[in-house]
Amino acid sequence: MHALSILNTLKLNSRLKFDQILPAQPCVLCGTMSHAGLWCTACDYEMPYFDAPHCPVCARNTPDGSLCGHCLTHPPAFHHTLAVFSYQFPIDQLIQSLKYHSQLPLAPMLAKKLLDRIDEIPDLVIPMPLHPVKLKDRGFNQASLIATPIARKLGVPLNETACHRLRNTPSQTSLPWCERERNVRDAFDCTLDLSGKHIALVDDVLTSGASMNELARAVQKWGANKISVWVAARATSNLR
Repeated sequence: MHALSILNTLKLNSRLKFDQILPAQPCVLCGTMSHAGLWCTACDYEMPYFDAPHCPVCARNTPDGSLCGHCLTHPPAFHHTLAVFSYQFPIDQLIQSLKYHSQLPLAPMLAKKLLDRIDEIPDLVIPMPLHPVKLKDRGFNQASLIATPIARKLGVPLNETACHRLRNTPSQTSLPWCERERNVRDAFDCTLDLSGKHIALVDDVLTSGASMNELARAVQKWGANKISVWVAARATSNLR
């Protein structure tokens, strides 16, 4: 789409400077009036929806949608991954604007897109926790902002304090893929009895899956018998 091909971060950020989602507003991608949310129907059609065949557990691309080799040989602690978009342009720019430029109206829009794909109701929703130092620095947890409207719409409890980070680990994006598992190993703890429950873990992006797997391990230790991962976007390149 031509409008997307000429998009730049400054234009995107300037169009997101509003306090609430209006019935009709300029599309954040092409500028035409949108009645469908932050981006218009035409731009939505061009979005990189995550519809290619993929592993049902970790959402790595597979030729026929079967279990991938990595999950066969090294099964993660979670059981299923639901992703809306591939983490590529322009979704990558939108999510970065949410996380690093406080464009908070994007969170409920991403939540709405996730809601459209959820087909099983869990017992509890838990957003990916931030370390208190990082939370204080950023001022918000983007995973919580996405998870909150989802839990509310589903009528499912949301618990933002059930799990927490034990260490303020370096950002995963700053590390080589081979070091990410070690960076977050035993970085999470859980303080709630989850025996026999189906838990949905929510985050904005799933990349290597190392952080999510460690969080799922903590949840599993406290008795969860099924763990679903819900993310707005899945990185599909450079996966081991």
